Amino acid sequence: MTVPPGALVLRAVGGSALLAEVPDARSALALYSRLRAQPSAPPALDGVIDVVPAERTVLVTFDPALTDAARVRRWLQEAAAAPETPGAGRAQQRVEIPVTYDGSDLDDVARALGLTVGELIALHTTTRWTAAFIGFAPGFAYLTGDDDGRLTLPRRATPRPAVPPGSVALAAGYCGVYPRESPGGWHLIGRTDALLWDARRDDPALIAPGTDVRFVDAG
Repeated sequence: MTVPPGALVLRAVGGSALLAEVPDARSALALYSRLRAQPSAPPALDGVIDVVPAERTVLVTFDPALTDAARVRRWLQEAAAAPETPGAGRAQQRVEIPVTYDGSDLDDVARALGLTVGELIALHTTTRWTAAFIGFAPGFAYLTGDDDGRLTLPRRATPRPAVPPGSVALAAGYCGVYPRESPGGWHLIGRTDALLWDARRDDPALIAPGTDVRFVDAG
């Protein structure tokens, strides 16, 4: 996916960062993946410190002593316009997450989507999910799916004051897994024992941006 001409907006953030604004989460993930698809990591452009995707932005931080904003700006523009090359970049990470589908909102979600509970579970487990960005809490990945919007519903009208850790939830076109107990307004459809965040691991987050996620019905 390339960013359409004129859709990329670059804004300076102080003297050591540029914020790229794009139309949607898929464009942000595509730009992030292209910037990271270099022979080395962190990104191969000398002086770049980090690349951080969000829902419709990608933040690039850099060391002004090693590069300058104009060079980073050109790097972003070239990446946004470059045609997608199948198989290019780093090998995509894949994670399978076992889920017990007994969430307190499961029946309501199925009814709202015009599905039976069995159909909802089947659709959720056959959808290919991709981590677009991390936010809200350490390890909380916003997952986009190839379900053509069939699993899209708004957030709950009334958020819960406490959502149990490991809760698998849907809202606003995303799926997510709560890494710890926290307030939340997403619809709970199941739970998992997978540890989404563990500071003792070399990579604390189980799911990083760009990770391919599959949910498996644990029965």
